[in-house]
Amino acid sequence: MSTHSKCQSCLLPTAVPGANLNSDSVCQFCDSEKLYSLSVKAESRRVDYKADLERTIEACRNSGAQYDCLVNLSGGKDSCLLLYKLKKEHGLNVLAYTTDMNIPEIAWQNIRRTVELLDVPHVSFRPPTEFYKKMFRFLLSHQESRGAVRTVCYICAPLFEGYSLQYAVNNDIPVVFAGYAPGQPEPDRMEYEFSRDLLCNQDWTPPELVESGLFDEHELSLFWNPHSYPEGTEFPRYIAPFHAWDYSQEEAIDLVVKLGLIKNKKSASPIHSNCPINWLLMYSDLKNLGFNPYAPEFSKLIREGKASKNYWKIAGPIVDFMIRKKVFLGRNVAKSLQWLGMKEQELAITRESQGAEYGDQITGASEEEQKKSSLSSV
Repeated sequence: MSTHSKCQSCLLPTAVPGANLNSDSVCQFCDSEKLYSLSVKAESRRVDYKADLERTIEACRNSGAQYDCLVNLSGGKDSCLLLYKLKKEHGLNVLAYTTDMNIPEIAWQNIRRTVELLDVPHVSFRPPTEFYKKMFRFLLSHQESRGAVRTVCYICAPLFEGYSLQYAVNNDIPVVFAGYAPGQPEPDRMEYEFSRDLLCNQDWTPPELVESGLFDEHELSLFWNPHSYPEGTEFPRYIAPFHAWDYSQEEAIDLVVKLGLIKNKKSASPIHSNCPINWLLMYSDLKNLGFNPYAPEFSKLIREGKASKNYWKIAGPIVDFMIRKKVFLGRNVAKSLQWLGMKEQELAITRESQGAEYGDQITGASEEEQKKSSLSSV
């Protein structure tokens, strides 16, 4: 049994369920034979996705809609780069769309700079602040066993995904593109594209919010629900192009700066452009789970050659130190607690998860299991 705190190959923390470091301090996911098999399958899927994406982009040009596509623009490096590629490299008539749920100023600077440089129309929507503050408070005090990020972000993400879907439906836009990097979101939610069953047949209103009795009918109606539309309504596709294109985190950062979309590498770094409340979510998970919830995502990118091991070997411990000590960017932990009117002891895991644990996600869910993905995975 290894005495190291993380995998010496991909930096996966030993505390992550399923890590199972061997005597050489290497996790089970870095097993060469297994990793090769998974990479071959992943590359085969990526090639298929790329072919579909090329057909989709061509179809967008001929849709006859006012806009060829809607692009979710959060102000992070990936969404800014996606907007550029679709507008400049593929010649699409794009509409940029931002959901303003506690977006930090550095991300807004990136948004304004990118939109101005590319000269694209931009729509932003800000949901009622008290609604999502109440939602954050409830979810943070009623976390599932996979922790705060998995509890909050996977309710919050469908909320802003749903806003963009609603706008696309109401304006006859055929495709919504999102800047999710490979590994985002978790495979049990989507890989490359939301299934048509999930998008066209399932109500995304979270059962836990309904059952809490704390949210009124209007608040619950903010979530995507295809059944609220007349029969025969055409729903757009929802696609993550970076699941199809070659991707490197470092190259993405370098490119958005080189293109002038983002002013410098600091502003392009996910550490700085992250949603402020994410620091509180990471603090809760470090405290309750014993590891940073984003470490598995970056370890997977390292294994796939899409992120720098040397960078995260330094940056990871620095980020965790800032969070635990609530210093520098980690001061957002205390600020978010104050903003929400919460105390640390309220950050509690109170229920079991309904989805795949990390080890199951890495080894890969079957296609049939992915198709059966339910609201608990949304």
